[in-house]
Amino acid sequence: MLSRVYVEITDVCNLHCSFCPGTARPPRFMSVEEFARVADRLRGHTGYLYFHLMGEPLLHPDLPALLQAAGDRGFRVCLTTNGTLLPQASQTLLSAPALHKVSVSLHSFEGSDGAAGDLNAYLEGVWRFVSAASEKGVLCALRLWNAGGREGKNREIAAFFSEKLQKDVEAVVPDSRGSRTLRPNLFLERAEKFDWPEKDAALQQTEFCLGLRRQLGVLCDGTVVPCCLDSEGTLALGNLLQDDWDTVCGGERARRIYEGFSRREPAEELCRRCGYARRFNRKG
Repeated sequence: MLSRVYVEITDVCNLHCSFCPGTARPPRFMSVEEFARVADRLRGHTGYLYFHLMGEPLLHPDLPALLQAAGDRGFRVCLTTNGTLLPQASQTLLSAPALHKVSVSLHSFEGSDGAAGDLNAYLEGVWRFVSAASEKGVLCALRLWNAGGREGKNREIAAFFSEKLQKDVEAVVPDSRGSRTLRPNLFLERAEKFDWPEKDAALQQTEFCLGLRRQLGVLCDGTVVPCCLDSEGTLALGNLLQDDWDTVCGGERARRIYEGFSRREPAEELCRRCGYARRFNRKG
């Protein structure tokens, strides 16, 4: 059983961040009916659906119905957002029993080069949501995954939350994964930038990956990919809108990818060019 499946409910985003490769796929929103079909085929294979891959999930006009459909099928939902739309989506999220975690990519403010608006207004909107959500029991992660970026901006962001929490958030001792517990259900995550896998990128020292072991992804057209970093569906394994789980995940390509990582010999060219997967070399 997988620990998570990433379900891309849309590949449309309201920002164009420098750290994100975006996608050349057509703009698309997964319909409620399509989501229900995908979710039905994922039952028994994971307990957690992550609304994440490409796109901004809070843009989806049917987000309340998608959250309801996930909950009706027994799933817990984790959602990753750039945070710009949290004020508008707050009531929808806070009223969804299925919502388990919200991760806010605060580095989007730097990456979008000001398109997210005024920093203080942006952070106020994020704070109001994570404050209410964490008190309600929803896990909230404030992400600064841009070590080596504009550290001055990072300091401004850290200072904002330090003032709100009346403690120096950077002084909080991180755990082994670099996560700082700011208060119950509220965390600050610091991490370095990483290179997305691209067919023309330099070869990396990739040996192992958790794709197909702990996770996989479903693009907004139903295409299944081994992990959340395949932004173009290059490693398509099949389509859950057309085929069942066993047909898609028991196919030849899926087996070849899984067995390749078992031997620490990535079977796919894209995997050999993934900078993120190098961190798994010492695990496995």
